Amino acid sequence: MTAAPPPVLTLSADQARRIALRAQGLLGAPDRRAGVRGVLRHLGAVQLDTISVLARSHELVPYARLGAVGRPAVEHALWGARTSFEYWSHAACVLPIEEWPLFAFRRRDYRERGHLWGHQVSPQAYRGVLDRLRAEGPLTSTELGGAKRTAEWWDWSDAKIAVERALAFGDVVCTERRSWKRVYALAEQAVPAELYQREPGDRECLTQLVRQAGQALGVATRADLIDYHRLKSAQLDAVLAESGLVPVAVAGWGPGGGPATAPAWADPAALAGEPRGRHRTTLLSPFDSLVWDRARTERIFGMSHRLEAYTPKHKRVHGYFAMPLLAGGRLVGRVDPAREGTTLVARQVSLDSPRQLPALAQALREAADWVGCTGVRVETLTAEGTGAGSLRAELDRLLG
Repeated sequence: MTAAPPPVLTLSADQARRIALRAQGLLGAPDRRAGVRGVLRHLGAVQLDTISVLARSHELVPYARLGAVGRPAVEHALWGARTSFEYWSHAACVLPIEEWPLFAFRRRDYRERGHLWGHQVSPQAYRGVLDRLRAEGPLTSTELGGAKRTAEWWDWSDAKIAVERALAFGDVVCTERRSWKRVYALAEQAVPAELYQREPGDRECLTQLVRQAGQALGVATRADLIDYHRLKSAQLDAVLAESGLVPVAVAGWGPGGGPATAPAWADPAALAGEPRGRHRTTLLSPFDSLVWDRARTERIFGMSHRLEAYTPKHKRVHGYFAMPLLAGGRLVGRVDPAREGTTLVARQVSLDSPRQLPALAQALREAADWVGCTGVRVETLTAEGTGAGSLRAELDRLLG
């Protein structure tokens, strides 16, 4: 880790919070003309996940920023017309197709490793998958004859192992999903030629990805920048000085969230003007890039949030898929949603204050309308320092 240059200015924790919200598209007027594809290009990565409760996470991310854009329109915008691809960024993510050249450094690294994740497959099986895709066009792993028999890699067929390796190496690309199955295509056929033929060196890839992460975060620590596209510390250090980001200090970002001033890096454009505009009131996916980094979420918003889907039920505190409630530029509670027919069920709701009941009611009504539910039912409702009975009556009134 190299020593940081002196900061160009010092930000308060509140300024940093509002810069982060604006950078993430959650403060100010939404860019409806750019739409869902604009959200993807701006964020640089939208994380994918198999869990679908209210909706899948990649649908929830543009919804949080744009409002009730139609769910089929979200799917078409993210997967249609060769405008995106799926690859490993923060995790498995859908990425704008313009970023294909920027992940050349990762594809080269995977290829140099050879046998990935302990998988073994013959060169003949690998070539066979590529030959099938060349002859028949895009196929799912099922169509390739290599569907997973279980969720564990050691029970994958040779065809599945081969096509996943080809995906990592960049010989194959996933530009859409069908019924949540990856559709694999030859990269040379599916990626636009001007992007496919670009092979920037590692330094160029990393410089642009660090710059993009800084723009999407607004202001960030080294750890934040590393986490956004899951880079290594040495990779960040090698390019940070030439990324275009500027050093700043942020009060309140010291160890343990204390008042100490901590070093950070900011997008110069984010510092050009005071963040102003309308705050979104919405439920956030736990995989939303505003909150996917637990340490950053706690530092900026004071919320210690974790996904409890893989926690035994009796040990859960906030619920299976608790979604943070964003209102007034702050995280003010959590909602664990479910759907029963045409009813949106909030199985467990916890608020920081009863003053957040109107925001909760608005978020629940809007989410219900978006997923086609005609009613809302709240099962458990708590707010700090308030009895459940009075809360229930007021929320019922607000929900109408």
